[in-house]
Amino acid sequence: MFTKSDSLARVTEMGCCGCFGLSFSRKPKRSGRPNRGLVNNVSQEFLLVEEDEDEEEEDGLENGGLTDTGNRDDGEYQSPVKRSEEILKYRIQNGLICREIPVKETNRLVRSEDENGNKMINEYVRECKIGSGSYGKVVLYRSSADGKHYAIKAFHKSHLLKLRVAPSETAMTDVLREVLIMKVLNHPNIVNLIEVIDDPTMDHFYMVLEYVEGKWVCDGVGPPGGLDEITARKYLRDIVSGLMYLHAHNVVHGDIKPDNLLVTASGTLKIGDFSVSQVFEDENDELRRSPGTPVFTAPECCLGLTYHGKAADTWALGVTLYCMVLGKYPFLGDTLQDTYDKIVHNPLHLPDDLNPLLRNLIEGLLCKDPERRMTLEAVANHAWVIGEEGAIPQYLCWCKRNKPQTQVSDDGRRTDALI
Repeated sequence: MFTKSDSLARVTEMGCCGCFGLSFSRKPKRSGRPNRGLVNNVSQEFLLVEEDEDEEEEDGLENGGLTDTGNRDDGEYQSPVKRSEEILKYRIQNGLICREIPVKETNRLVRSEDENGNKMINEYVRECKIGSGSYGKVVLYRSSADGKHYAIKAFHKSHLLKLRVAPSETAMTDVLREVLIMKVLNHPNIVNLIEVIDDPTMDHFYMVLEYVEGKWVCDGVGPPGGLDEITARKYLRDIVSGLMYLHAHNVVHGDIKPDNLLVTASGTLKIGDFSVSQVFEDENDELRRSPGTPVFTAPECCLGLTYHGKAADTWALGVTLYCMVLGKYPFLGDTLQDTYDKIVHNPLHLPDDLNPLLRNLIEGLLCKDPERRMTLEAVANHAWVIGEEGAIPQYLCWCKRNKPQTQVSDDGRRTDALI
């Protein structure tokens, strides 16, 4: 996937070890803040804590990464995270959600073993670890009730409360916001949250997610280091469909990248990991906290105190598409600071023999000026994206199907009816 110049050591230093399904085994240590120079708002730093080797490791729990959001005076600026929570709670309380079947909420946790000695969480039987999230491991479980597999994200509440992600926020804030967002969403290109297990008498906290069989794997598909255009187009269409749905519901994902894009056995791509996502109101997507992965960070996030979340998501989509077809990052330096400098200042380089339509699309997505950057709607209507498949199918979500619509009767009375 990577060229020789894009060494694994450099990617590891950038805090992107999870991208493309790669993981690195090294002794974790805390690192100091980088010298930002022109960068006023670092996207995300990973301060790794050594894994526990006791029962917590077996249960799929780990001390995850600590997100540092840079300098902020809460007295001068209201936290976007708090606004997100308020917006989401209002939507849930008033039934403004896209779920026909609500997320199951379980307040009792029973930890046991099955007849073969496998650890169990309620009716779920542990099988193996399958990945790591922002603050905890992701473990594969099988339900003894329906026989299906589920991916369960496991956390320690006490640990989350100790991790400071901002002056007045902890990692618990991020996890609870992720839960609230996923309680609202339902789309075929978004990983579905099935159940939340939170026993108030215990320290453990679990998110039960639909199990998606694998990640997009670039190695061995198409030209060396990248995907063929047909596969890349199919995946991009799925991402665009999911992102358009999110943005239409005033949700900014904040961390679009290959590691957060999962592919089902049937080839459908789903967007996952909403741990740094944010919510906005009234089309005002101006945000301040920018905790995405460094090499996928938009130029305006590197330079300014505020940025527009939808445009930043679209830039990350462009970086992802670049990775899909070329098998490398468009802007990658030797250090975190160098990478941000290149994102802001360096021109975009594309191969001379690249499909002209694909070139036009990538250049539009990776336009450094967010005001001139291609919108998702323009991407969906781009000739390369449409290809031979036609327009991206429109998804009519549950909340739109059940949205009250004012009707006027013959006698002039106005009534609300569900559509």
